[in-house]
Amino acid sequence: MTQLELPEIETLRRDAEREFVGRKVKGCDVSVLKTFPGLKTKAELGKALTGAKVEQVYRHGLIIVFGFDNETSLLITLGENGRLEKKTGKDKASDDLVGAINFTQGGNLHIIDKKGSSSVVLVTDEELEETLPDASTVGLDLLNEPLSWVDFGRLMHAEDTPLRLLLIDPMVFVGIGEIYANEILFDSGLRHDRASAGLSTQEVRRLYRSVVGILHDAIKYRGTSLEDRPFADLSGAPGEYGDHLAVYGKAGEPSPRSREPIKKTSFKHQVVFYCTTQV
Repeated sequence: MTQLELPEIETLRRDAEREFVGRKVKGCDVSVLKTFPGLKTKAELGKALTGAKVEQVYRHGLIIVFGFDNETSLLITLGENGRLEKKTGKDKASDDLVGAINFTQGGNLHIIDKKGSSSVVLVTDEELEETLPDASTVGLDLLNEPLSWVDFGRLMHAEDTPLRLLLIDPMVFVGIGEIYANEILFDSGLRHDRASAGLSTQEVRRLYRSVVGILHDAIKYRGTSLEDRPFADLSGAPGEYGDHLAVYGKAGEPSPRSREPIKKTSFKHQVVFYCTTQV
């Protein structure tokens, strides 16, 4: 099972911001208490949020944060098979529903978690800073913290790490995982085992353009939904970037660059898809 990456989490965040900011909470339902660490009873969430309005929805790394006007925040971390859904009161709830935030108007937010690996944490604004991961433990968020290609190059040359491992390191970059690392390396024409410190200026610029371009294109197409990692936006529509993948999951198919078969290999316990044109 492949974890959700930055484009999928950002798609959900944007959907939630559009749908729920300014909405007042009517009540809350907690079905699985263990998904809500810190709560002692299922009724506690409703007591804290009923009557509050959503002021903002933002990301801290891959955590989606709902900020309310009563100085509380809800931190949602989606695990394997975790998802968010907008539902009306007439819609049938999923069998894997772990909790719901119901609003006085519009749809309600359902939190779905089949494997019990997601978490939803309620904190006061005073507790927020100490609850969110420290900035020193979170990599660069290339959507929230745009980086020049020059600074990107300095980062590459400061490391001596194979590009594949560097891209998926959460201490270096937020939310680049298996899918987008493969696509970025193909797009930039660079092999997974190239050492970052050895990149030429031209290669750094190519890699920088690919990282930024692939992430933004994936968000434009509302994330990637695959058979082994289904993803749907807030309304239940699957992400469409899977139709635009060049190499990930396509071993044996003709490369869009060379028309030779796409290769699949294992590198440092990671599955890699690549084209022979990558150097």
